[in-house]
Amino acid sequence: MVGFIFTFVASFLLNIEIMAANKIVGAIPNTITSFNALSGSLSVVFALEGNLVAAGVLIFVAALLDFFDGMSARLLKAYSPMGKELDSLADVISFGLAPATIAHVLVRKAYMPYVDLEYASWAQLLVVFLPFVITIFSALRLAKFNIDTRQTDSFIGLATPANALVWASFPLILFYQPSSFLAQGMVNPYILLSLSVLMSLLLVSELPMFSLKFKNLSWAANKTQYIFMGVNIILLLIFKLAGIPLIIVWYILLSVFVWLAKRG
Repeated sequence: MVGFIFTFVASFLLNIEIMAANKIVGAIPNTITSFNALSGSLSVVFALEGNLVAAGVLIFVAALLDFFDGMSARLLKAYSPMGKELDSLADVISFGLAPATIAHVLVRKAYMPYVDLEYASWAQLLVVFLPFVITIFSALRLAKFNIDTRQTDSFIGLATPANALVWASFPLILFYQPSSFLAQGMVNPYILLSLSVLMSLLLVSELPMFSLKFKNLSWAANKTQYIFMGVNIILLLIFKLAGIPLIIVWYILLSVFVWLAKRG
């Protein structure tokens, strides 16, 4: 009888420890996602304060955290409906609102640097607030992704982190490579506005985009990914920070080529 009671108590305590451990493990991906949301929120604050370099760096931090929360969920088998929803909400902040805020500040500096918003005309306000279409279309993109069963192994439309990294790179290029051939376009409000609309449309487009995930290490199964990564290295070595937006352009062009090749 004593042995039975001892075994029961030991088993009960062990189950409690396992349950507690599972809760801790399950909380790891969501904790990383929460820091993703925090990075995006801080990026917005720094952008509005005029520190666009810090704002851009924080979006890169958010992208890194976004990568690790997904990886940790897979490694720990800690998938949950809450985690999926939390990830999308964090992404709206970090890859929707934060890049739109950077775009807004860049446009405002280029278009009406000496005019306060309270004294701006309706036309001027429309111009400087237009970049926030990035936030709207990013939210639409994320909502679409959550219910689109076609996007399990690849993407339909440009992923929100890819778009966000383009905008995050602009302040870094302007600060560290002001003589870059791309820097001139980053101080032109009409180029920035056109890019805001174009990138927003790409987010919700039906253009198939290949996945960056490697199925294994073989060339045959991952030749698109290997070619993409190889050219990325070359672009970064040649253009440094200015290579980041070029990588996204290269990603879009390669996706179009792969899509046409499959159709043909």
